[in-house]
Amino acid sequence: MDSQTFAATGNKTVGRVRGSNQTGVRAHNERLVLTLIRQHGPLAKAEIARLTGLSAQTVSVIMRSLEADGLLTKGEPVRGKVGQPSVPIKLRQDGAFFLGLKVGRRSLDLVLTDFLGVIRSRVHLTHRFPTPDGTVMFANHGIAQLLDQLSEEERGRIAGMGIAVPFRLWDWAKSLGLAPDAMDDWRTRDIRAEIESRCDFPVFLQNDASAACSAEVVFGEADGRPDDFLYFFIGFFVGGGLVLDNTVYTGKTGNAGAVGSVPIAFNGTRLTQLVDVASLSCLENAMVEQGLTADAIWANPQSWSVPQSLIDTWIEDASEGLAYAIASASSLIDFGCVMIDGWMPEDIREELVKRTQDKASSLNTAGIELPHIQAGTIGSDARALGAASLPLSERFLVDRNALMKG
Repeated sequence: MDSQTFAATGNKTVGRVRGSNQTGVRAHNERLVLTLIRQHGPLAKAEIARLTGLSAQTVSVIMRSLEADGLLTKGEPVRGKVGQPSVPIKLRQDGAFFLGLKVGRRSLDLVLTDFLGVIRSRVHLTHRFPTPDGTVMFANHGIAQLLDQLSEEERGRIAGMGIAVPFRLWDWAKSLGLAPDAMDDWRTRDIRAEIESRCDFPVFLQNDASAACSAEVVFGEADGRPDDFLYFFIGFFVGGGLVLDNTVYTGKTGNAGAVGSVPIAFNGTRLTQLVDVASLSCLENAMVEQGLTADAIWANPQSWSVPQSLIDTWIEDASEGLAYAIASASSLIDFGCVMIDGWMPEDIREELVKRTQDKASSLNTAGIELPHIQAGTIGSDARALGAASLPLSERFLVDRNALMKG
């Protein structure tokens, strides 16, 4: 494995990863309270009772239970109003920990996050292409390495792990410059089950683009964000997600929101798919054609060593494709906004968003109202954080549709 930042653990056998599993699945009303505080920020008991419709006594019992379990903590009293000062209750940052594994076509990332979604530590590996054996080995060593950095009490608060992986990886061998059968092992291997067999916590799996979208919903900046939006994440291939009523809609096959497959008109005439113009593979190919190495794209998403002329050309093509895709999608669903994120430096993402806004405004969109186009709020770690959000959502949150009020 050709890693730049993966800390090797040698050939030692990595044993079963153990934890006390104290943070089990919560009862519905407890999850309801945790969901509201995550969405709204610190809340007083009276406000929680109002939002949920639960009695003040019931809310007090729930809050005491969640505080005792280390998931909530009291904030500073808010004074200046009539009566007793209000005491907001907030999430305890070290209340639970989660692992998120991103399987990318050019890199692997494993992150350890706390209850607020802050990344505590990470392991990164670049590769030519992902294999099941390499991914499982990376995960097993990485989990042991990250958990070694926690105290015994913190390890007992590991609540699960998520995996974000492109579905049907074997279909993309040709696009990666490989023999047609080079990735056939992915057809029969269940890496989720293989990794979980070495752990004492549950492991979940989701499509990588849908996971990135989940990160925006769970950890993103919710203030002013509409409940319905279309999401694009630009990695080796562009992908995305569909959010309806603040919930990621994946469909019966898990591929809803597969925006890379959207047919678009390119250069005003040629019909192609969005994936062919708005993916980082296009930028990689342009670099290779000029005799350059594309490693600079995948090693560090915060800093690229890429000729500006190639970046400008890629942004021009990608923004045109995105504009057409947004116009097409908006004719079917009345989105509140469109969010664009990706594995790229923030300044390049901002320029891509601006250019997409300009391209979209120049299209003939008579009969529809185009949504506001803006940058995502997570950044390059969206897929890994989205993976970490899977056990968090499964064990501590409720679907928005289950909220009784608010």
